[in-house]
Amino acid sequence: MNKIKLLAISLTLSLISVAQSFEGSIEFKMETSKDTTTNIYYIKGNDVKLDQIGRKSGKVEGSFVFDLKSNQIKFVNPVRKVWGDHKSETPPIIRGICESTKGPNTKTIQGQKCAEYTVKNTDENTSITYWIVTGKYDFFAPLVKIWNRKDKQSVYFNQIKDLPKGSMPLLSEEKTISDGKLISRLEVSKINKATIDESKISIPAEFKKFEQK
Repeated sequence: MNKIKLLAISLTLSLISVAQSFEGSIEFKMETSKDTTTNIYYIKGNDVKLDQIGRKSGKVEGSFVFDLKSNQIKFVNPVRKVWGDHKSETPPIIRGICESTKGPNTKTIQGQKCAEYTVKNTDENTSITYWIVTGKYDFFAPLVKIWNRKDKQSVYFNQIKDLPKGSMPLLSEEKTISDGKLISRLEVSKINKATIDESKISIPAEFKKFEQK
């Protein structure tokens, strides 16, 4: 009888955990010395769509659709109305060793308390400080892992050890160690918790699959 009760409690906690996972949209802004880009994520369970917004047009110029359950990625071109399978990039090469530490400081961003994490690599003369919130953003770490991008913001995030499930940076700054020069800054500018319609994260039926010849 006790085993049955424990199983029931375990299943209940699992359902609560799933129910608390974030659903809605999150806007990220990436700033460098040369450009500012905006990406908007639409999240619904294991399905995520990322829209890349043109700086001048203010419109969606490209998208990626992630299935975190099957680890599949599709690209979408809204201008040409085509889509295709996106192959993950080759693993990034890191020179030297990345050392990650959790700092004592906290910061409130978008009304949420974030903990300080720093990843340093002296061989690459790079230090990135992440301000990470924990709890309900279950999609983020798996997405960064399967997308396998080579920018240091993504690469160094994957070097942080023992992050709690549901963690996501709301602000991160990449700097050179030698002189503290800011190289890039990634910040969450909007978080909108809302029910996402399936059509928002799926590829339009009229779009054709792009086949390479």
